[in-house]
Amino acid sequence: MRVRIPYLDRSLALDIPDENLLAVAEPNEYPVTRPAGVILRDAVDHPIGSPGADSTESLGEFLAGTGEIRRDPCRRPLIIVNDATRPTPTAAMLEILMGALKNAGIPRQNLTVLVATGAHRGPTEQEYRQILGASYDELRALCVAHDARREEDMVDLGFTRNGTPILLNRRLFEADRIIATGSVEPHYFAGFTGGRKAFLPGVAAFKTIETNHKLALSPAARSLALRGNPVHEDMMDALPLIKAPVFSLMTVLDKDQKVAAASAGDLMGSFYAAVEVARKIFCVPVGERADVVVSVAKFPMDIDLYQSQKAIDNGAVALKDGGTLILVSSCRDGIGDEAYAKLLAQADSPADAIERIRGGYKLGYHKAAKMAEVSGRATVLGVTELPPERLRSMFIESAASPQEALDRALSDAKARGVPVPRVLVLPDGCVTVPEVLVSLRPEQNK
Repeated sequence: MRVRIPYLDRSLALDIPDENLLAVAEPNEYPVTRPAGVILRDAVDHPIGSPGADSTESLGEFLAGTGEIRRDPCRRPLIIVNDATRPTPTAAMLEILMGALKNAGIPRQNLTVLVATGAHRGPTEQEYRQILGASYDELRALCVAHDARREEDMVDLGFTRNGTPILLNRRLFEADRIIATGSVEPHYFAGFTGGRKAFLPGVAAFKTIETNHKLALSPAARSLALRGNPVHEDMMDALPLIKAPVFSLMTVLDKDQKVAAASAGDLMGSFYAAVEVARKIFCVPVGERADVVVSVAKFPMDIDLYQSQKAIDNGAVALKDGGTLILVSSCRDGIGDEAYAKLLAQADSPADAIERIRGGYKLGYHKAAKMAEVSGRATVLGVTELPPERLRSMFIESAASPQEALDRALSDAKARGVPVPRVLVLPDGCVTVPEVLVSLRPEQNK
C-alpha cells in the first residue's frame, strides 16, 4: 500500500507491503453538512449553560447584561485567542464575535485581543495575519501577546490544591467581560486542550506554567484523562479566581482541520460538550500493538520538535516494547524550547535523563521525560529538517525519508525474530489517540 505523507509544501510517498500493514489510523470521519461559519453561528445562537444548570445566556445577553444574571453592560471586553501553534479557526470566530460586539454598541477601541501564548514566543507578523485573517487590519493594533516572563503583567492569586502558584495576566482583571476561544482535542498530559487551558497555561506566569507542567510527570497526567489528572485540577482551581464573566466559544476540528463542531456559552459546559465530540473523532481503535509506528506531525504542529513530540507520545501508545517509532515532522522552526533538549543532550541514556529530571525540574523537562520514556523502550527515528547530530543528542536517529526509516525498522524487526512486522501509520499523530483492543494472544501486545 502506498501512503502519502504531508511534509512542508509537498507530500512524501511511503510504500508498505500489504502483509505488514496493520492500519492507517486517522481521526474518524465525522458528518459535517454545514459550512464552518454556520456551525460557529449556531453555537453562539444556542449557548450551553454550566454543568447541571437549567438556564443559558446568549452572547448578546452576556454583553448587554440583560440575561438572568443582571450586570452592567459590557464596556471593556477581552477576547483570548490561541497562538499560531494551534489550528484553531480563530479568524472565523473573530468575525462572528466582532459582529456581536458591534451590535452591542461597544466601541472597537475598547477591545483587547490577548494572544494566549503560554510560555511560547509571541506571534510573528505573518502569524498575526494567520490568526486574525480578514480582521487583521481592524484588530492588529488591539492585540497583545501574553509574555509569561513579564512579572509586572501578572496578578498573584494564591495557590492551587497541588501547591501551584496562580499568577495570571492582569488584563483579565481590567476587563469587564472575557470571551475565551479555542479548540478541543486530546492532549498528551492535560487530557484535552481547550476551555480552561485558555487561562492556565494560556495567560499564566512562567513559574505558574513551570509548576503546573511538572505535574505532567504524574502517571495520571495523560491523554483523554480529566478526573484525577493533577494538570487539569490546577487549571480548574484557577477559574473561580477570575472575577469577570466568561463566555466561551470552542471548536472541534476534523481530520482535515475543518470545523466539525462548535459549542459556546459557559466555559466548562461548552468544553465538556466539545470533549464528547473530540472523543468520537480522535480516539481510534487498533487491533493490536505494532512493531513499527509511523507518526506524522501535521501543520501547524510541525513547527518544532517541542510541539511535534505529541506525535511521538501518541504513537508510543500503540507500539510494542523494542519496536521502532518513526516521527515525520519538518520541525521547520527547530527544536523549540531549549531546556528539554539540553537536558537530554547531557544525559548518558534515557534512564539517566529521567533520573536527572527527578533531581530538579525546569519548564520543558516534562517533554524530555516523555521522550526519554519512549526512547528507553523503543528505537525512535526522525524524518525532519534537524541536523542528525542534534537529533542523536536527544536519542533520536535521523532518516532521510519515511521510506528509508520504514525499511530500516522492518529490517531491525526481522533481525529480532519478528517474521512479519506489523506497521501502524498515524497521518495526524499529534491528535490521533490509538485505543489498543485486547488481543486474543496477549504476547502480541507486549
